[in-house]
Amino acid sequence: TEYLKQEIIEKGLARGADLTDFDLRGADLRGVDFSDAEFIDANLEGADLRGCNLRGAMFNGAWVTKADFRGADLRGAYFAGNFHFKGARFEGADLRGADFSEADLSGAKF
Repeated sequence: TEYLKQEIIEKGLARGADLTDFDLRGADLRGVDFSDAEFIDANLEGADLRGCNLRGAMFNGAWVTKADFRGADLRGAYFAGNFHFKGARFEGADLRGADFSEADLSGAKF
């Protein structure tokens, strides 16, 4: 997965990618197009996702502790499962239609 992680960062395009179980802790992913991507059980702890297109992305069971989603497009994103949002930042993100049902948002900043 390290090679694919590097490809995602370098090319800046991961539309519709299956990133299930990926370890993206601390990755600088600013501005990447992750629309319709699947982050099922992925680890995004401390990842920088500012300005990313995350429209329709699936975050089932993902760890987003201290992840930075400021200014990201999260329209229609689906957050379900046992989430860890402590310290995650969502200021200025477009959250229209995002589904946070069953998510523990304690400690997240909006």
